[in-house]
Amino acid sequence: MTGPRGGGPGPDPARDDPRAPVDRERRRRNADADWDRWPVSAYLADNYRGMHASDAAVIRHHSAFHRRLPADGVGRSLEFGAGPNLCPLMLAAATVRRIDALEPGAAGVACLQRQLEHPDAAWDEFYALCRRLQPRLPAGLTDALSRVRVLHGDAAAVPPGTYELASMNFVAESVTEDAAEFSELCGMFIHSVRPGGHLVAAFMENMPSYRIGTGPVWPAFPVDTAAVRHVFAPYTEALRITRIGKDPTLPEYGDTGMVLLQAVRTPIGTVAGADADA
Repeated sequence: MTGPRGGGPGPDPARDDPRAPVDRERRRRNADADWDRWPVSAYLADNYRGMHASDAAVIRHHSAFHRRLPADGVGRSLEFGAGPNLCPLMLAAATVRRIDALEPGAAGVACLQRQLEHPDAAWDEFYALCRRLQPRLPAGLTDALSRVRVLHGDAAAVPPGTYELASMNFVAESVTEDAAEFSELCGMFIHSVRPGGHLVAAFMENMPSYRIGTGPVWPAFPVDTAAVRHVFAPYTEALRITRIGKDPTLPEYGDTGMVLLQAVRTPIGTVAGADADA
């Protein structure tokens, strides 16, 4: 699923207050949340009914990544935990001939399937910016999204080295409170591409476990540029990490901004190169 960019037992302040200290013995993991019931409609209403400055910044970053690759030069890519955010899928359509949108939650899968056939008009503004930055994109959003195939499944089922390119947006840090699981999910993302394959990602910076609307609190793990570098540097080269500041127009999730990443999975037989901050 794509987390924000921000039922069960009775009330529990440590669970229901996203700013309450997390008990190390009770940290929730990805499997502890019911992602089939993740509030897709509320998330879209809060985050994507109009373009925010942070949306434009992510689109510019990802577009620059794709522009360095040949048009239609990638046979197959993965959107890791796609959720209902169409922006990464739009951008990939200039570079990738087939885009697999992997989503574990039933609510996210249903939303994606609807949007691929009849995208909401709210996405037109986003696609217009994508096309200004990547004129080689198709004239119509529906044509761009025709390259996308929705896969209902878990990241653990992706065989290593399957893809030439993988994208992940607000996922690994938005589904667990456990540092080791965050690293594990990032590792699955990295190794979903073949050695020499391309990676692009976005993370919420320092976001605690979060609530969407008035619903339950969902697990998250606060990360920053150092945490992202620590996880990716051993397995990648040409690593570029960019931080953008907090967007005050987004819903208040407790984050401090975003961390954006571009990298190449280290080819077999070589040592990961030095990273650079943009």
